[in-house]
Amino acid sequence: MSTTTEAPDTAAAAKPKLKTSAMIASFADPGQKTSNAPFGHALVKAAQENDKIVGLTADLGKYTDMHIFAQAYPERFFQMGMAEQLLFGAAAGLAETGLVPFASTYSVFAARRAYDFLCLDAAEPNLNVNIVGGLPGLTTGYGPSHQATEDMAIFRGMPNLTIVDPCDSIDIEQAVPQLAASEGPTYLRLLRGNVPTVLDGYGYTFELGKAKVLRGGNDVVFISSGLMTMRALQAAKALAAHNVDVAVVHTPTIKPFDAETVLKEINTDRLAVTLENHSVVGGLFETVASAVVTAGAGKRVVPIGLPDQFLDAGALPTLHERYGLSVDRIVAKVLAELG
Repeated sequence: MSTTTEAPDTAAAAKPKLKTSAMIASFADPGQKTSNAPFGHALVKAAQENDKIVGLTADLGKYTDMHIFAQAYPERFFQMGMAEQLLFGAAAGLAETGLVPFASTYSVFAARRAYDFLCLDAAEPNLNVNIVGGLPGLTTGYGPSHQATEDMAIFRGMPNLTIVDPCDSIDIEQAVPQLAASEGPTYLRLLRGNVPTVLDGYGYTFELGKAKVLRGGNDVVFISSGLMTMRALQAAKALAAHNVDVAVVHTPTIKPFDAETVLKEINTDRLAVTLENHSVVGGLFETVASAVVTAGAGKRVVPIGLPDQFLDAGALPTLHERYGLSVDRIVAKVLAELG
Protein backbone atom coordinates (compact mmCIF):
# COMPACT_ATOMS: atom_id res chain seq x y z
CA MET A 1 0.00 0.00 0.00
CA SER A 2 1.07 3.61 -0.53
CA THR A 3 2.94 5.28 2.34
CA THR A 4 2.69 8.81 0.92
CA THR A 5 1.99 11.42 3.62
CA GLU A 6 -1.18 13.36 2.91
CA ALA A 7 -2.13 16.88 3.91
CA PRO A 8 -4.28 17.12 7.05
CA ASP A 9 -7.41 18.10 5.12
CA THR A 10 -7.25 14.99 2.92
CA ALA A 11 -5.89 12.45 5.39
CA ALA A 12 -9.33 11.79 6.92
CA ALA A 13 -10.58 10.55 3.56
CA ALA A 14 -7.66 8.17 3.07
CA LYS A 15 -8.06 4.50 3.87
CA PRO A 16 -6.15 3.43 7.01
CA LYS A 17 -3.03 1.34 6.58
CA LEU A 18 -3.93 -2.28 7.24
CA LYS A 19 -1.94 -4.29 9.74
CA THR A 20 -1.41 -8.04 9.97
CA SER A 21 -4.09 -8.18 12.68
CA ALA A 22 -6.65 -7.34 9.98
CA MET A 23 -6.35 -10.97 8.87
CA ILE A 24 -8.38 -11.99 11.91
CA ALA A 25 -10.22 -8.73 12.59
CA SER A 26 -13.96 -8.43 13.03
CA PHE A 27 -15.79 -7.65 9.81
CA ALA A 28 -17.76 -4.99 11.68
CA ASP A 29 -17.41 -1.46 10.31
CA PRO A 30 -15.69 1.17 12.47
CA GLY A 31 -18.17 2.53 15.02
CA GLN A 32 -20.79 -0.08 14.17
CA LYS A 33 -22.95 -1.42 16.99
CA THR A 34 -21.71 -4.86 18.05
CA SER A 35 -22.33 -7.54 20.66
CA ASN A 36 -19.47 -9.48 22.22
CA ALA A 37 -19.55 -13.28 21.95
CA PRO A 38 -23.31 -13.57 21.30
CA PHE A 39 -23.14 -17.33 20.80
CA GLY A 40 -21.40 -17.97 24.11
CA HIS A 41 -23.81 -15.80 26.06
CA ALA A 42 -26.84 -17.24 24.26
CA LEU A 43 -25.70 -20.77 25.07
CA VAL A 44 -25.31 -19.87 28.75
CA LYS A 45 -28.79 -18.37 28.79
CA ALA A 46 -30.26 -21.45 27.09
CA ALA A 47 -28.44 -23.71 29.55
CA GLN A 48 -29.99 -21.82 32.47
CA GLU A 49 -33.38 -22.90 31.16
CA ASN A 50 -32.41 -26.39 29.96
CA ASP A 51 -30.13 -28.46 32.19
CA LYS A 52 -29.59 -31.00 29.41
CA ILE A 53 -27.49 -28.59 27.33
CA VAL A 54 -23.76 -29.38 27.34
CA GLY A 55 -20.81 -27.85 25.50
CA LEU A 56 -17.81 -29.43 23.80
CA THR A 57 -14.92 -28.10 21.75
CA ALA A 58 -11.80 -29.34 20.01
CA ASP A 59 -9.23 -27.04 21.61
CA LEU A 60 -10.96 -23.95 20.21
CA GLY A 61 -13.07 -22.71 23.10
CA LYS A 62 -11.72 -19.16 23.04
CA TYR A 63 -11.91 -18.94 19.26
CA THR A 64 -15.51 -20.13 19.00
CA ASP A 65 -16.81 -18.25 22.07
CA MET A 66 -17.43 -21.58 23.81
CA HIS A 67 -15.18 -20.37 26.65
CA ILE A 68 -18.11 -18.27 27.91
CA PHE A 69 -20.12 -21.44 28.47
CA ALA A 70 -17.12 -23.27 29.94
CA GLN A 71 -16.66 -20.57 32.55
CA ALA A 72 -20.35 -20.57 33.49
CA TYR A 73 -20.83 -24.36 33.49
CA PRO A 74 -17.46 -26.12 33.90
CA GLU A 75 -19.20 -29.33 34.96
CA ARG A 76 -21.17 -29.37 31.69
CA PHE A 77 -18.21 -28.57 29.43
CA PHE A 78 -15.94 -31.11 27.73
CA GLN A 79 -12.55 -30.22 26.22
CA MET A 80 -11.84 -32.91 23.61
CA GLY A 81 -8.46 -31.66 22.38
CA MET A 82 -7.50 -31.40 18.72
CA ALA A 83 -9.62 -34.36 17.67
CA GLU A 84 -12.64 -33.26 15.65
CA GLN A 85 -13.79 -36.78 14.78
CA LEU A 86 -13.78 -37.66 18.47
CA LEU A 87 -15.60 -34.38 19.16
CA PHE A 88 -18.53 -35.34 16.94
CA GLY A 89 -18.58 -38.95 18.06
CA ALA A 90 -18.66 -37.92 21.72
CA ALA A 91 -21.38 -35.35 21.03
CA ALA A 92 -23.48 -38.06 19.38
CA GLY A 93 -22.97 -40.31 22.39
CA LEU A 94 -24.10 -37.56 24.74
CA ALA A 95 -27.16 -36.97 22.57
CA GLU A 96 -27.98 -40.68 22.74
CA THR A 97 -28.31 -40.31 26.52
CA GLY A 98 -30.78 -37.44 26.17
CA LEU A 99 -28.39 -34.52 26.51
CA VAL A 100 -28.31 -31.61 24.04
CA PRO A 101 -24.70 -31.07 22.93
CA PHE A 102 -23.27 -28.00 21.21
CA ALA A 103 -19.87 -28.89 19.72
CA SER A 104 -17.61 -26.14 18.39
CA THR A 105 -14.65 -26.16 16.05
CA TYR A 106 -13.60 -24.35 12.90
CA SER A 107 -15.88 -24.88 9.90
CA VAL A 108 -13.03 -26.26 7.80
CA PHE A 109 -12.44 -29.03 10.35
CA ALA A 110 -16.15 -29.78 10.75
CA ALA A 111 -16.81 -30.06 7.03
CA ARG A 112 -13.58 -31.53 5.68
CA ARG A 113 -12.07 -33.55 8.52
CA ALA A 114 -15.02 -34.95 10.47
CA TYR A 115 -17.81 -35.26 7.89
CA ASP A 116 -18.22 -39.02 8.17
CA PHE A 117 -18.56 -38.92 11.95
CA LEU A 118 -21.26 -36.26 11.82
CA CYS A 119 -23.04 -38.12 9.04
CA LEU A 120 -23.13 -41.60 10.53
CA ASP A 121 -23.00 -40.87 14.28
CA ALA A 122 -25.48 -37.97 14.37
CA ALA A 123 -27.36 -37.47 11.11
CA GLU A 124 -28.30 -41.08 10.33
CA PRO A 125 -29.85 -41.65 13.80
CA ASN A 126 -31.22 -38.06 13.63
CA LEU A 127 -29.74 -36.99 16.97
CA ASN A 128 -29.88 -33.40 18.19
CA VAL A 129 -26.15 -32.72 17.85
CA ASN A 130 -25.51 -29.02 17.25
CA ILE A 131 -22.29 -28.26 15.37
CA VAL A 132 -20.95 -24.73 15.71
CA GLY A 133 -18.46 -23.85 12.97
CA GLY A 134 -16.14 -20.86 13.34
CA LEU A 135 -14.54 -18.91 10.48
CA PRO A 136 -17.16 -19.72 7.81
CA GLY A 137 -16.50 -18.49 4.28
CA LEU A 138 -14.17 -15.51 4.05
CA THR A 139 -14.08 -14.43 7.71
CA THR A 140 -10.36 -15.04 8.11
CA GLY A 141 -7.36 -14.01 6.06
CA TYR A 142 -5.32 -17.13 6.85
CA GLY A 143 -5.83 -18.75 3.48
CA PRO A 144 -7.43 -22.02 2.30
CA SER A 145 -6.45 -24.04 5.38
CA HIS A 146 -8.80 -21.88 7.49
CA GLN A 147 -11.29 -20.45 4.96
CA ALA A 148 -14.41 -22.65 4.81
CA THR A 149 -15.61 -21.41 1.45
CA GLU A 150 -17.36 -24.69 0.58
CA ASP A 151 -18.81 -25.85 3.91
CA MET A 152 -22.46 -25.44 2.93
CA ALA A 153 -21.81 -27.22 -0.36
CA ILE A 154 -20.39 -30.17 1.59
CA PHE A 155 -23.18 -30.24 4.16
CA ARG A 156 -26.26 -29.53 2.02
CA GLY A 157 -26.40 -33.11 0.77
CA MET A 158 -26.41 -34.64 4.25
CA PRO A 159 -29.90 -35.94 5.13
CA ASN A 160 -31.53 -34.61 8.32
CA LEU A 161 -28.98 -31.81 8.78
CA THR A 162 -30.29 -28.28 9.36
CA ILE A 163 -27.97 -25.47 8.19
CA VAL A 164 -28.13 -21.93 9.58
CA ASP A 165 -26.12 -18.98 8.25
CA PRO A 166 -26.78 -16.07 10.65
CA CYS A 167 -26.41 -12.41 9.75
CA ASP A 168 -25.62 -10.88 13.11
CA SER A 169 -25.78 -11.10 16.90
CA ILE A 170 -29.58 -11.11 16.92
CA ASP A 171 -29.77 -14.09 14.58
CA ILE A 172 -27.28 -16.00 16.73
CA GLU A 173 -28.92 -15.15 20.05
CA GLN A 174 -32.36 -16.19 18.82
CA ALA A 175 -31.16 -19.23 16.87
CA VAL A 176 -29.40 -21.01 19.76
CA PRO A 177 -32.50 -21.94 21.80
CA GLN A 178 -34.37 -22.93 18.65
CA LEU A 179 -31.53 -25.22 17.58
CA ALA A 180 -31.48 -26.77 21.04
CA ALA A 181 -35.21 -27.47 20.79
CA SER A 182 -35.15 -28.80 17.22
CA GLU A 183 -35.06 -32.41 16.11
CA GLY A 184 -31.98 -33.80 14.43
CA PRO A 185 -28.48 -32.41 13.91
CA THR A 186 -27.74 -28.78 13.09
CA TYR A 187 -24.84 -26.76 11.71
CA LEU A 188 -24.44 -23.10 12.67
CA ARG A 189 -22.00 -20.93 10.71
CA LEU A 190 -20.61 -19.00 13.65
CA LEU A 191 -19.81 -15.31 13.73
CA ARG A 192 -17.65 -14.78 16.81
CA GLY A 193 -16.03 -12.04 18.87
CA ASN A 194 -17.51 -8.58 18.36
CA VAL A 195 -20.40 -9.41 16.07
CA PRO A 196 -22.39 -6.62 14.38
CA THR A 197 -25.96 -5.98 15.51
CA VAL A 198 -27.84 -5.25 12.32
CA LEU A 199 -31.37 -6.62 12.31
CA ASP A 200 -32.71 -4.79 15.36
CA GLY A 201 -33.86 -1.93 13.14
CA TYR A 202 -36.05 -4.07 10.90
CA GLY A 203 -38.65 -5.54 13.26
CA TYR A 204 -36.98 -8.90 12.72
CA THR A 205 -37.15 -12.15 14.65
CA PHE A 206 -35.33 -15.35 13.75
CA GLU A 207 -37.54 -18.31 12.93
CA LEU A 208 -35.83 -21.59 12.10
CA GLY A 209 -36.66 -22.54 8.51
CA LYS A 210 -38.07 -19.14 7.55
CA ALA A 211 -36.87 -16.35 5.27
CA LYS A 212 -37.83 -12.76 6.08
CA VAL A 213 -38.34 -9.69 3.88
CA LEU A 214 -36.35 -6.91 5.56
CA ARG A 215 -37.18 -4.13 3.12
CA GLY A 216 -39.17 -3.70 -0.07
CA GLY A 217 -37.96 -2.37 -3.42
CA ASN A 218 -39.25 -2.04 -6.98
CA ASP A 219 -36.11 -2.53 -9.11
CA VAL A 220 -33.92 -5.23 -7.55
CA VAL A 221 -34.41 -8.01 -5.03
CA PHE A 222 -31.46 -9.28 -2.98
CA ILE A 223 -31.68 -12.81 -1.55
CA SER A 224 -28.95 -13.04 1.07
CA SER A 225 -27.67 -15.01 4.03
CA GLY A 226 -25.02 -14.67 6.70
CA LEU A 227 -22.91 -11.53 6.95
CA MET A 228 -23.86 -10.75 3.36
CA THR A 229 -27.31 -9.69 4.54
CA MET A 230 -25.55 -6.84 6.35
CA ARG A 231 -23.75 -5.98 3.12
CA ALA A 232 -27.00 -6.32 1.15
CA LEU A 233 -28.70 -3.77 3.39
CA GLN A 234 -25.73 -1.40 3.09
CA ALA A 235 -25.64 -1.82 -0.69
CA ALA A 236 -29.38 -1.21 -0.93
CA LYS A 237 -28.91 2.15 0.79
CA ALA A 238 -25.98 3.00 -1.46
CA LEU A 239 -27.93 2.08 -4.59
CA ALA A 240 -30.71 4.46 -3.57
CA ALA A 241 -28.31 7.26 -4.44
CA HIS A 242 -28.39 5.90 -8.00
CA ASN A 243 -32.21 5.85 -7.98
CA VAL A 244 -32.23 2.06 -7.70
CA ASP A 245 -34.86 0.69 -5.32
CA VAL A 246 -33.71 -2.57 -3.71
CA ALA A 247 -35.61 -5.15 -1.67
CA VAL A 248 -33.71 -7.43 0.74
CA VAL A 249 -34.79 -10.94 1.72
CA HIS A 250 -32.78 -12.59 4.49
CA THR A 251 -32.56 -16.39 4.38
CA PRO A 252 -30.70 -17.51 7.52
CA THR A 253 -31.83 -21.12 7.20
CA ILE A 254 -30.20 -22.67 4.15
CA LYS A 255 -31.66 -26.10 4.82
CA PRO A 256 -34.59 -26.64 5.07
CA PHE A 257 -34.98 -23.74 2.65
CA ASP A 258 -37.99 -21.43 2.66
CA ALA A 259 -38.59 -21.64 -1.07
CA GLU A 260 -42.15 -20.32 -0.77
CA THR A 261 -41.11 -16.92 0.58
CA VAL A 262 -38.11 -16.60 -1.73
CA LEU A 263 -39.98 -17.59 -4.88
CA LYS A 264 -42.75 -15.12 -4.11
CA GLU A 265 -40.15 -12.35 -4.04
CA ILE A 266 -38.16 -13.58 -7.04
CA ASN A 267 -41.08 -14.24 -9.37
CA THR A 268 -41.37 -10.58 -10.43
CA ASP A 269 -39.81 -8.43 -13.14
CA ARG A 270 -37.10 -7.19 -10.73
CA LEU A 271 -33.44 -8.11 -11.11
CA ALA A 272 -32.81 -11.04 -8.73
CA VAL A 273 -29.41 -11.28 -7.01
CA THR A 274 -28.14 -13.74 -4.41
CA LEU A 275 -25.43 -12.68 -1.94
CA GLU A 276 -23.47 -15.17 0.16
CA ASN A 277 -20.23 -15.53 2.06
CA HIS A 278 -19.59 -18.88 0.36
CA SER A 279 -18.54 -20.27 -2.97
CA VAL A 280 -21.04 -19.74 -5.77
CA VAL A 281 -20.91 -23.53 -6.06
CA GLY A 282 -23.27 -25.44 -3.78
CA GLY A 283 -24.46 -22.67 -1.47
CA LEU A 284 -27.27 -20.12 -1.42
CA PHE A 285 -27.13 -19.32 -5.14
CA GLU A 286 -27.58 -22.93 -6.20
CA THR A 287 -30.22 -23.46 -3.52
CA VAL A 288 -32.22 -20.55 -4.94
CA ALA A 289 -31.57 -21.59 -8.54
CA SER A 290 -32.79 -25.11 -7.79
CA ALA A 291 -35.99 -23.75 -6.26
CA VAL A 292 -36.56 -21.49 -9.28
CA VAL A 293 -36.04 -24.30 -11.79
CA THR A 294 -38.15 -26.78 -9.82
CA ALA A 295 -41.00 -24.27 -9.71
CA GLY A 296 -40.68 -23.61 -13.45
CA ALA A 297 -40.27 -19.89 -12.80
CA GLY A 298 -37.88 -19.30 -15.71
CA LYS A 299 -36.15 -16.48 -13.86
CA ARG A 300 -32.52 -15.40 -14.23
CA VAL A 301 -30.65 -15.15 -10.93
CA VAL A 302 -27.34 -13.27 -10.61
CA PRO A 303 -24.89 -14.67 -8.04
CA ILE A 304 -22.63 -12.60 -5.82
CA GLY A 305 -20.37 -14.88 -3.83
CA LEU A 306 -16.89 -16.29 -3.64
CA PRO A 307 -15.29 -17.76 -6.76
CA ASP A 308 -14.78 -21.49 -7.27
CA GLN A 309 -11.12 -21.38 -6.32
CA PHE A 310 -8.78 -21.43 -3.33
CA LEU A 311 -8.55 -17.89 -1.99
CA ASP A 312 -5.56 -15.74 -1.09
CA ALA A 313 -4.33 -14.95 2.40
CA GLY A 314 -4.34 -11.34 3.49
CA ALA A 315 -6.25 -8.62 5.32
CA LEU A 316 -10.01 -9.21 5.31
CA PRO A 317 -11.00 -5.79 3.90
CA THR A 318 -8.61 -6.32 1.00
CA LEU A 319 -9.89 -9.83 0.34
CA HIS A 320 -13.56 -8.82 0.52
CA GLU A 321 -12.88 -6.15 -2.07
CA ARG A 322 -10.85 -8.52 -4.24
CA TYR A 323 -13.48 -11.25 -4.25
CA GLY A 324 -16.56 -9.08 -4.64
CA LEU A 325 -18.07 -9.10 -1.14
CA SER A 326 -17.56 -5.40 -0.39
CA VAL A 327 -20.40 -2.90 -0.66
CA ASP A 328 -18.63 -1.05 -3.47
CA ARG A 329 -18.25 -4.23 -5.50
CA ILE A 330 -21.89 -5.18 -4.92
CA VAL A 331 -23.10 -1.75 -6.05
CA ALA A 332 -20.91 -1.88 -9.16
CA LYS A 333 -22.18 -5.36 -10.04
CA VAL A 334 -25.83 -4.34 -9.75
CA LEU A 335 -25.38 -1.16 -11.77
CA ALA A 336 -23.60 -3.14 -14.49
CA GLU A 337 -26.44 -5.68 -14.60
CA LEU A 338 -29.04 -2.93 -14.88
CA GLY A 339 -27.05 -1.41 -17.75
